[in-house]
Amino acid sequence: MVEAPKRLKRRREFLHVARQGRKCATPGLVLQARKRSRLVPEIAKEEIRVGFTVSRKVGKAVIRNKARRRLRAAAEIVLKDHGLGGYDYVLIGRAKTPGRQFGALVDDLDFALKKLRIWKDKPQKKSKSFQRK
Repeated sequence: MVEAPKRLKRRREFLHVARQGRKCATPGLVLQARKRSRLVPEIAKEEIRVGFTVSRKVGKAVIRNKARRRLRAAAEIVLKDHGLGGYDYVLIGRAKTPGRQFGALVDDLDFALKKLRIWKDKPQKKSKSFQRK
């Protein structure tokens, strides 16, 4: 079973991703991604960390929270199967995030991962009906 991604919480962590990472903007979100340093302990090298931010330009608190919840749900769906370990991701909400259809938001995140070339294919499960004896 794949664990849920760890969270980025400190401003310093967000700034590291913004300064040293790459970014891709889509209509529903902006994705910033940064590979973590080699100095990180072995245990943490393969974990995914993700942070979410939505500015006041998007709307008042209720709208910003809605956008953040939607980004969190999209990240949970996409990153657990297709996110590369050892990366920090920051998802930034845009003005269209709260009103955008959820499927389109998930597609935006898929597109951004592929564009940044950090997309990992989901491992195929072997079907029992096709096994040789």
